[in-house]
Amino acid sequence: MKPFLYTIILTILTVFSGPMLVAQEKFDAEIVSDLQKTKQFAFGVSEERHFRGVLNLYDKLLASGVEITDYEIVAKGKFVKNLVKGSELEDLYEEYKGKVRVSVCSVAMKKLGVSEDQLISGMEPVATWTVRVLQLQAKGYNVLTY
Repeated sequence: MKPFLYTIILTILTVFSGPMLVAQEKFDAEIVSDLQKTKQFAFGVSEERHFRGVLNLYDKLLASGVEITDYEIVAKGKFVKNLVKGSELEDLYEEYKGKVRVSVCSVAMKKLGVSEDQLISGMEPVATWTVRVLQLQAKGYNVLTY
């Protein structure tokens, strides 16, 4: 009976702590060395899970010793309605405010009826998601879009 109980406990711990364990791992020296070539990172996101993942990546990069001068998330689509004051993401973003810039597509804001004053404090509207991503690429950022 005890081995079966230990197996269940181990399975539960693995399932529920798996993402936290991964988030605590550091990148190896080669990855850190490669990423140090450009210290500016930008991510285009359209889903909450990608937004959260990119914030977790920020923590992992810092924990691994990657120097970051600029880190930006550009949000678009229906996800924009989640970036308003009083949302669950407001508390999460508070930890990153001043370290991670969040730009929000004004076209999506208009379509969804989200005004600038409704955005989480520190988030900034930009002309369009596409133009902002192209602008960051032109500035030499490492850019990844989801």
